[in-house]
Amino acid sequence: MSIVLSDHIINAIFISKIVKKTQNYYVKNINKVLDYIDVHIEHSFSLEELAAITSFSKFHFHRIFQSLIGESVFQYIMRIRLEKCASNMILEPDRKLSNIALQYGFSDLSIFSRHFKKHFNRSPSLFRDQSEKNSNNSQTDSNIQRINGKADLYFCSDLKTIKWTNYMEIIKNVEVQHLSEMTVAYVRNFGPYVGKSFSYEKSRNDLFAWSAAKGVMQDPNFKYLILYHDNPNVALNDNLRMSLCVTISDDTETDGAIGKMKINAGMYLVCDCELSAPDFGKVWEWIYGEWFPNNHYIPDDSPYFELYKEQPETEILKVSFCIPVKIKTL
Repeated sequence: MSIVLSDHIINAIFISKIVKKTQNYYVKNINKVLDYIDVHIEHSFSLEELAAITSFSKFHFHRIFQSLIGESVFQYIMRIRLEKCASNMILEPDRKLSNIALQYGFSDLSIFSRHFKKHFNRSPSLFRDQSEKNSNNSQTDSNIQRINGKADLYFCSDLKTIKWTNYMEIIKNVEVQHLSEMTVAYVRNFGPYVGKSFSYEKSRNDLFAWSAAKGVMQDPNFKYLILYHDNPNVALNDNLRMSLCVTISDDTETDGAIGKMKINAGMYLVCDCELSAPDFGKVWEWIYGEWFPNNHYIPDDSPYFELYKEQPETEILKVSFCIPVKIKTL
């Protein structure tokens, strides 16, 4: 039996495809702006400069950004700067506030303090004091639990490197190592890092479908990773940014809602695990609650990611947790 589509249905399908293509075009251009802001966060931006990254006029760009992101471009920039400052204050409690503010584009400490208090309802100094107090209380409360998660440092003579042992069976290897720069294609999600499985699966399926069509998955060095841009202890859940990524060659062209960016080379804490879905939280808690407080490193101000080494055949996943690090200043 053949099926004949009415003119109304055909027109609806055609219009739907046009709308989808237009939406993807907008998303692609706004993603370029978001990536540019991330790289130059300390810079003093102008509307003309940001609009020029897209093909939109500055007035059209402003409306599109507001519609897709839910806030104006300058509200977005201010929020990201303040959240990065807050995250840095938690990670480096002894660092001068003026240095932190300057790093993220605030040349005047009083202006920074005014915006910070408006956003977090606390002054920067009170925020830092409360964060440090909460951190100390958390460490005290969990000392007994951490006995089984203790990390011991040792020298691996075969590889001439420092590694750490631990007593969690799901963690197979822990070391600080240099990772090379990666070029990735990505689909970006906004919202909570947990609890949005439907949105995550759709984004992943869209990315994999694009990768298969482009032949990206045929590369023997193909990698899939989930990149986290924000500190969930600072940013609101609805504002958290997550990018689902696949590695690509530098000359690969992306299109539609698929963006393209580089993940910086550098020193990373790499924690190799074999685990099931409920264990992810345990690993992140061990890294930030046990490993960092007991070593001479702190997280660097760059996105961190989970690297999936192979397609799982069972419920057990082989994942590397990768966090950029720098030496803790004493």
